[in-house]
Amino acid sequence: MSVSTHPLLKPLKQIERGLDAIIQPVVFAGMVALIGVITLQVLSRVLFSAVGWTEEVARFLLIWITFLAATLAFQRGRHIAVTFAVDILPGHLKQVSRIVATLSVIAFLVALVVIGYRYMQVQSFQKSASLQISMTYVYAVIPISAAIMVWYALVDLAALLLGGEDLVEPGQ
Repeated sequence: MSVSTHPLLKPLKQIERGLDAIIQPVVFAGMVALIGVITLQVLSRVLFSAVGWTEEVARFLLIWITFLAATLAFQRGRHIAVTFAVDILPGHLKQVSRIVATLSVIAFLVALVVIGYRYMQVQSFQKSASLQISMTYVYAVIPISAAIMVWYALVDLAALLLGGEDLVEPGQ
């Protein structure tokens, strides 16, 4: 039985596709909004007096887009990876090294969730300069995106533990 068709993985992959179906349009809408805000900023500086809040909104949109798009890249296995050392290993060692690497990634991402949440709490008393919104909303993307990547990594780990030599890239 192929790992990708394993009955234990089917619901996990469906959740993964559901998250992807939510994040992709959000990132797209964020990009459209970013283009609109930057266009407004440029036009207002050239034709009128500058609209003050556009720079702040553009910055916050860029932060959210970056972190959410990183989750999509992670799910598709598009982040930078050095695999030549793993690729030369024999089958069993290759799988063990992938499991160890995935566990390391999960540990890092869990730490990022915790640290991101703490940082979000520390910044909760700060307000943005132009919009006067709590910086909690800006920094909330750090633990949110890290938690989503933890989920993706756990699905990859499950696939590896179920005999995942045919699992070449995460998120397939």
